[in-house]
Parts: sequence; structure tokens; C-alpha cells
Amino acid sequence: MEYRTGLGYDIHRLEEGLQLVLGGVHIPHTKGCVAHSDGDALIHALCDAMLGALALGDIGQHFPDNSDEFKGIDSKILLARVNGMIKAKGWHLVNADVMLLLQKPKIASYVPQMRAALAEVLGVEIDRVSVKATTNEGLGPIGHEEGVAAYATVLLAD
Repeated sequence: MEYRTGLGYDIHRLEEGLQLVLGGVHIPHTKGCVAHSDGDALIHALCDAMLGALALGDIGQHFPDNSDEFKGIDSKILLARVNGMIKAKGWHLVNADVMLLLQKPKIASYVPQMRAALAEVLGVEIDRVSVKATTNEGLGPIGHEEGVAAYATVLLAD
């Protein structure tokens, strides 16, 4: 059996009046992500990690932000497509670990929903998906509530 690891990162600007979707879950807040899709930085980082593990490029290559096909799309659909690409190559997800950087709102109570949503899309047990969150302690654009970022790492096996 062969293994591959992948690392993903995404960041989105936050603005008043937009919906906030993270890990496939709508989170009540006054700000949301500015994006071509639904702006789910957590899922975008996870997609990039999975694609990177097999050297399949990045999310922007597969789902360009200038394509009408992907305007406003639910990022869970993108994750399902990436998972399909991985499976078509004969690989599967062993586990995923995602770190969300967001000053506000606090999202700890949403983490179980996020893990369940991601596990369902990926077709894995929930204990294969970890979601963690931290603030930026008031530092930089994330700390000033101007943006949200996410890092993801995955292990794939054939």
C-alpha cells in the first residue's frame, strides 16, 4: 500500500451582509466570505490538500473562479467532485485534519456538524475528519475580523 500526504490553504475576505459557510455549515454571523462560490474556506483548503496529495493541481484549475458554472456553488459539491477524482485514480482518504483561523464568531459548537457534513461527502467515518479552530489573538487581518483562513492536511492511500 502506498500513502500520499497533501497540504491545503485558503483565505477569504469577510464583508457585512454575506452568508458565512464553513465546513458545509451555515453559521449565523453579520459577516460572510467574499467569493465566487459559497466561500467555504475550510472545504477549499481540504480540496487543495486532496488534489495536492496526488499532484492534480489546485482547486482553481479544476473549478475556475471566472466560470459561471461555479458561481455561488455549494462547496460540498466541489469536495464531492474532488473526492471522485481521487477515487478514480484508485485512492481513498485515510484521514483529514483541518485548522480554521477565525476571530469571530466562535465556532466550537458547529464543529460536530462540520465533521459530520465533511465525513458524509467524503464517504468516511466521522473519526477520520478532524476540524479545529483558533483565533488570531486580535492580530492581523484575521484578528481584525477582515478574513477567515483554513489549513488542511490529508493522508491518502491506494
